[in-house]
Amino acid sequence: MPLTNFGSILKYAEDLETKDRGFYQAAAGNPKCATQTPLFESFTKDLEKNQKTIQRIRRENVTEMILEPVEGLTRSEFCIDLRDGGDLDEPAALENARNREDRAKRFYLKAAEQIKSQPEVARGLKQIAKKRGAHLEKLQEFV
Repeated sequence: MPLTNFGSILKYAEDLETKDRGFYQAAAGNPKCATQTPLFESFTKDLEKNQKTIQRIRRENVTEMILEPVEGLTRSEFCIDLRDGGDLDEPAALENARNREDRAKRFYLKAAEQIKSQPEVARGLKQIAKKRGAHLEKLQEFV
């Protein structure tokens, strides 16, 4: 399904943050991932902040929502195998987390490129991509 406008992109971004936060909350509470609980809890907090940033971007740029159509951005590009963090062992949870962070980073960078006509929005999405990239770097330490 294509993401054809500002509103649909931010809705997808908010959903992405919500689902990934749920994964990290479950993984943090999973006894099989106990050694990674602090990492997963910190990611949970970061994603909550990201979601608030997305909501702020939407509120502050509501007049731009109906302008500028977006082309070339689809949800299918960012579909990955999502698993519940409460059911995975530590290596599988870390791999799933890496996949989620990579997907999110790619989405935010591509979305920022598509919305470059709205510099404040693009900047906010790039900042979130940078945070998700930092998460990915932390996760690479456990490969």
